[in-house]
Amino acid sequence: MHNRLGNHLLNRRNLLALGGLTGAAALLPPGRDGRHGPRPRRLAHVPAFSVEMPLPPVARPVQVRPDADVYQVRIKPARVEIVPGLLTPVLSFGGGFVGPTFQVRTGRRVIVKYHNDLDRAANVHLHGGHVPSVSDGHPMDVIDPGRFRVYDYPNTQQGTTLWYHDHSHHTEARNVYAGLHGFYVIEDPAEAKYGLPRGRYDVPIMIRDALIGQDGELIYDVPDTRTTLLANGRPQPYFRVAARKYRFRLLNGTTHRLFRLRLEGDLPLIQIGSDGGLLPAPQRMRELLISSGERADVVVDFSRFKPGDQVMMHDTSGTVLRFDVVRRARDHSRVPDVLRPLPDLPEATVTRDVVFNLDLTTPKWRYLMNEQEFDPARVDFQVRRGATEIWRIHNADVERGGINHTFHLHLEQFRVLDRDGEPPWPTDLGRKDTIYVPPGASARIKVRFTEHLGRYVYHCHFLDHSSLGMMAQLQIVP
Repeated sequence: MHNRLGNHLLNRRNLLALGGLTGAAALLPPGRDGRHGPRPRRLAHVPAFSVEMPLPPVARPVQVRPDADVYQVRIKPARVEIVPGLLTPVLSFGGGFVGPTFQVRTGRRVIVKYHNDLDRAANVHLHGGHVPSVSDGHPMDVIDPGRFRVYDYPNTQQGTTLWYHDHSHHTEARNVYAGLHGFYVIEDPAEAKYGLPRGRYDVPIMIRDALIGQDGELIYDVPDTRTTLLANGRPQPYFRVAARKYRFRLLNGTTHRLFRLRLEGDLPLIQIGSDGGLLPAPQRMRELLISSGERADVVVDFSRFKPGDQVMMHDTSGTVLRFDVVRRARDHSRVPDVLRPLPDLPEATVTRDVVFNLDLTTPKWRYLMNEQEFDPARVDFQVRRGATEIWRIHNADVERGGINHTFHLHLEQFRVLDRDGEPPWPTDLGRKDTIYVPPGASARIKVRFTEHLGRYVYHCHFLDHSSLGMMAQLQIVP
C-alpha cells in the first residue's frame, strides 16, 4: 500500500508532463532542464525542531450583515519564511503560506470575495463544502488576473473540518503546492454537549511536504523527492502543549502523498471525526492513515506527561513535529463513548462504476477515469436531484508495482459501505468526501444528492493526476 508512483515517473517525458504544465517555472523551477537532462541542484539545510509550529491567522469579516458574514481575501504572491533564515516565493491567500482559517458556524451564511492579484488564473474550491455549483470552484470557473469572484457558502452542514484550495484545471497541483490552501472550520453549537477539547486546545494542523532549494525556492518535482515535512508551513517544528487533552484537526495538504502517523511512547490517536464531521463513536488507533485531501480530527491526551517531556509525531518517512509539554493544566474536557450518529440513507436506486487507470502505452501517459480524460464539455454522469446512489470505485493500476489513487467527490459527503467486500476501515466510519484506494482495490460508497443542481466534478485527489486528466463531471438535474 506504499506510494510507488515515483518509481515510474523517472521516465523523462512523463517527468516533464508533471513538471512543465504552466508558466510558473520562475516560482517553482522544474527538476530537469529539457536541453541538458538532470540539473544539479543544491537543497536547503533544514534543521529539525528549530522553529515553533505557528497557528494560521483567523480570517475576520469586513462586514457583519443580518443574513451573512462578508470576507475579502487577496490571492497574491508573497515571500515567506519556511526554512529558518530563507525567504521562499509562494502563492498565497492573504500573504501567508497557509491561508487564514475561516471559523464559521453551522447555519450562518458566509460570503467571500476573492481578488486575484497573481499573473495567472486561479480559483477556490471549498473542499467538502455543500455549496451551490456557482460557488463550488469548478476547475473551469477561474478568476482571471486582476479580477475577482464572489463565493457564497450557506454552511448548512454539521460541524466539520473543511479546507479550501486552488482547483484551476491543469494548474491545481502547482498552485496548491505553491501555497494556495487553508482551513475552513464549521463550528456547530449542537456539539457542545460532547465536552470535547475546545478553544486554545482545538488546533488545526496542515501536514504536507516540500522540496526546498538552498536559495529558499520551492522546487516542483517528482512527488517522492519532496523530503521536507511541514506542519502549518514550517519544517519539523515543535509545538508547546499543556499536560491535558487536545483536539488536533489534521489535514493532509499534499498534492500526492500518503501519511501514516503515529505518536511515540505508544500514545494513542483517538479519532473523533473525519471529512464530514464527528464519527458515531471514537476510534482508538496506534497508526492513522491519511491520504491527500483527507481530514482526521483526533484527540491526544498528554495528561500522563510532566513538564519537560517531549512526544514526537512520526510518519513512515520521518518526523512530522514534536510536542513539548511545558505546563500542567486543569482539564474538564472528555471523549464520550458515543458521538454523532450517522443519518439514515434511503435505498439506492442507481449503481455506477468509477475506474482509475493510466494508459502507459503512449509516450506521454494518459490519466483516465473510466477510460477517458477529463473533458469539461462532456457530462459523464447525469444524476437526479434527491437520488441515492451506490458508486463502486476501483483502482485498476496494478502494473509495475501498482499506483495509488484517492477518490474525491465534490458537493456531497458519502458513506463507505465496504472495501473489497470486507468491512470499511476504522477511518471510513464517518461522513467522507475523500478516500484512498490502493492498487487493485475497490470500495463501495453510498451517497444522496440533495437540493443543489448543476455541474460538479469527481476526481483523483492526487492533484498531479487530476491536473493531467484523471477527473470527470456530473450534472445534477431536477
